[in-house]
Amino acid sequence: MADTAAGDAVALLAEARQVVDAELDRCAERLAADVPGPLGDALAYALRSPGKRVRPALVLAAYRAAGGRSDAIAGIATAVEVVHTYSLVHDDLPCMDDDDMRRGRPTTHRAFDIPTATRVGYLLVPVAGEELARAAAALGLGAEPTGALAVELFEAGGIRGMVGGQWLDLEAERRGLTLPELTAVHRGKTGALIRAAVVLGGIAAGAEPGVSRALRGYGEEIGLAFQVADDVLDATGTSEELGKPAGRDAALAKSTYVSVLGVAAARAEAVRHQQRAVAELADVPLVSESLVALARYIVTRPS
Repeated sequence: MADTAAGDAVALLAEARQVVDAELDRCAERLAADVPGPLGDALAYALRSPGKRVRPALVLAAYRAAGGRSDAIAGIATAVEVVHTYSLVHDDLPCMDDDDMRRGRPTTHRAFDIPTATRVGYLLVPVAGEELARAAAALGLGAEPTGALAVELFEAGGIRGMVGGQWLDLEAERRGLTLPELTAVHRGKTGALIRAAVVLGGIAAGAEPGVSRALRGYGEEIGLAFQVADDVLDATGTSEELGKPAGRDAALAKSTYVSVLGVAAARAEAVRHQQRAVAELADVPLVSESLVALARYIVTRPS
């Protein structure tokens, strides 16, 4: 059963990479042609960054769990990944985490320059909006569900989500946080977009209220599980394994789940959030082997 679930996650992630990478490449080609000079090249460079595509996979899994069947859901997954890309471009800037490598290649500000990378991040937000609107139309969604999709995605990417969480994270550098404070940071910085990915899948499928609540609860818990696992990887993995410099949290004197709990207890905390996520589905009940498999993958992934 566990092997089957793991295989299901691998297959779904491969599918998400295939369909979303094709959409991102199309988008990159258009922007490189429409936006002259280095800025267009930088937009295309950022969009073509490789990745595991966990968030797009969550969109696909949630959509299908809620009864959706259209291939056009790939556009919603792409919009989520564009927002994720914007957040990474800005997160890597010297005024943030000051990272030179991301996913095994130079970060956007290193490949180009800081002003260009800053503009790339801002410009990717309306690009995500265009992709979301295009996908909603392809899915045949009306004004109300399309508006709900936009609200969910851009609140997750804004001050009530990633931006607010990043602000709290920067404020917390070089001072110790309690576990509740750390959780509050990462409900926004990391968890908000992961939760939104799951919720967006449900909205696109026209999920009933009970299913929508279950998906949101699953997304809340799996978003925290992802961050706990990320903190463990940063403390225990190598730069080659991670595709970015390992040990950056310690170098920046950041409070992490590892610094607060220790490695073993942090791993247990990730599993606890994963189990809570799956329990949210069971309460409906909402049977989705893919969502269960992705929850397991998130806490056991090697990078």
